[in-house]
Amino acid sequence: MALEKWVAIASIGLYVMFVGEIISVFNFIINMPANFEFGTSFEPSPKILQFISIGVAPACVLSGLAFLLSKRYGSKQIGSMILSGGIILLIGMAYCYSLLDKIPDSYMVDAVVITPPLFMGVSIPVIIVGLILIKTNKKRPKKEYF
Repeated sequence: MALEKWVAIASIGLYVMFVGEIISVFNFIINMPANFEFGTSFEPSPKILQFISIGVAPACVLSGLAFLLSKRYGSKQIGSMILSGGIILLIGMAYCYSLLDKIPDSYMVDAVVITPPLFMGVSIPVIIVGLILIKTNKKRPKKEYF
């Protein structure tokens, strides 16, 4: 496979990893063990920022790189991979947004509240880039008559 296909596959993996990490943090906050609060405290903001920096930020960069590598000739396969990454991010963040009602007020910090809507917004340009790549046709070489 060409480089752009591997980059698109890696971006899908990073999108899935980020969504899984955020869902697991939200589920941990909702189902906090009873004995956890006595000895230590849990801060969700640093974990969420860490997951953003190792998950979705590189995924967006890799999606953009795959687009730039294949935008001249267009590719339905790479476009559909970028599109599926955006859809995975959108659906995952919509699910996380539905979990916000169940999170206790003591853990409702800015990072917890802002992350799902922010990355639902980020997923829209990723989906658009994937659709653009799917719609792009291969440029045919010009025929030289003389």
